[in-house]
Amino acid sequence: MKEFEISPNIEADDLYETVKSVDHEGNENWLSVINEKPLTIYLNKQEIVTLMTIGDYPEYLAVGYLVNQNMLRRTDSVTSIDVDEDLQVVIVRTAEETNYEEKLSRKIRTSGCAQGTVFGDVMEKFDDTSLDVSAKLKTSWIYALSKKINQQPSLYLKVGAIHGCVLCEGDRPLIYMEDVGRHNAIDKIAGYMWLNNVPAMGKLFYTTGRLTSEMVIKTVQMQIPVLISRSGFTAWGVELAKQVGLTLVGRAKGKRFQCVSGVERLVFDADPETVLEENKKHQRKGGQD
Repeated sequence: MKEFEISPNIEADDLYETVKSVDHEGNENWLSVINEKPLTIYLNKQEIVTLMTIGDYPEYLAVGYLVNQNMLRRTDSVTSIDVDEDLQVVIVRTAEETNYEEKLSRKIRTSGCAQGTVFGDVMEKFDDTSLDVSAKLKTSWIYALSKKINQQPSLYLKVGAIHGCVLCEGDRPLIYMEDVGRHNAIDKIAGYMWLNNVPAMGKLFYTTGRLTSEMVIKTVQMQIPVLISRSGFTAWGVELAKQVGLTLVGRAKGKRFQCVSGVERLVFDADPETVLEENKKHQRKGGQD
């Protein structure tokens, strides 16, 4: 795969709109703001969830969500993915009924706690997951990726209020997705990988957002051993990363970064003093991502 096989389409004007605003000096302006719309995902005949999303790549988002929730497995055969833009629905159909359809249907009928059931199943698989111990993370890759991704045209740089996630290999960014929720962006990548048989071997993950427990869990679900972010950590995210040996790197801006888990994968092959500080024009504020 080449660098930025998929990257944000800043020319897709249906992803954002302009609204009139008044600034701190009382001046009227036209401000670009990101759109968000509901998308309901079905697995065969079972309604699964409604997500708020910017609306691009609905087929990848739907499949990635189902994969990361353990509702689709490698043994399942997807026969069709139907997207109805007017109804804002995606229907993922498989050759045979999955075990989750009956489980969710039964749980919804009895207690309405379907998401609790899903979470329990996800954590059960998480506890049994092992990541590639031979994987390495060169510090030169961190610096190269931060620069390339930070300077790539994106919806964030155009309108803000959005998260970005990038599948990478070495120092090459491959698939760059954005959405109003970082969980949506990572699910789009998971869906792309599942539908295109992209292996997790040799891959690492980069996000502009906070390293929460959810981001750690989804990265581990995808069997990717390295997760890098421009932003900071949550305590549970760090705890879960240590539990499964995920290399977790945060606050990666310019020459600086912090590794709180899986430090044994780090290869210090670059001199931080040779790394230039970020151009303010391209800086992202990690706390807002």
